Amino acid sequence: MADERKFWLFKSEPFVYSIDDLAAEKGKRTTWEGVRNYQVRNMLRDDIKKGDGVLFYHSRVDPMIIAGTATVVKEGYPDHFAFDPEHKYFDEKSDPENPRWYMVDVKLVQKFANPVTRAQLKEDDVASTMAVMAKGSRLSITPVTEDQWEAVHRLADAKLK
Repeated sequence: MADERKFWLFKSEPFVYSIDDLAAEKGKRTTWEGVRNYQVRNMLRDDIKKGDGVLFYHSRVDPMIIAGTATVVKEGYPDHFAFDPEHKYFDEKSDPENPRWYMVDVKLVQKFANPVTRAQLKEDDVASTMAVMAKGSRLSITPVTEDQWEAVHRLADAKLK
């Protein structure tokens, strides 16, 4: 069904942008910009929709954790930072008439009191099947099944929202 809510895992390095940074934003909302991978760009442009659930994953830190959840509040639109030569995400080949890169807006739903570690994901029959757990998984955004979404909430001892 086209209107069915989907679920995603969004990776961010907490020293670049953490769930606490999102919590501190006005309206607890931000753009998810700077993606420069075509496969993920296609997800941002075509697949990720308003209302979809997001697992906020802290990567490149020890321990790596799912820190909480967010929701998509604005569907994919051109990443305007790609057009700004003064911005770190500038792409000289990107054209406003035919945008190369896309972003979405997300809003914090909850920060987990008990963040879920990779070790916990690995030990869980359902969560261990998440794309982020696959060897060589490097994409910054990956799809999550509803069962995996529920498993993460169970592991975090958090209410489904």
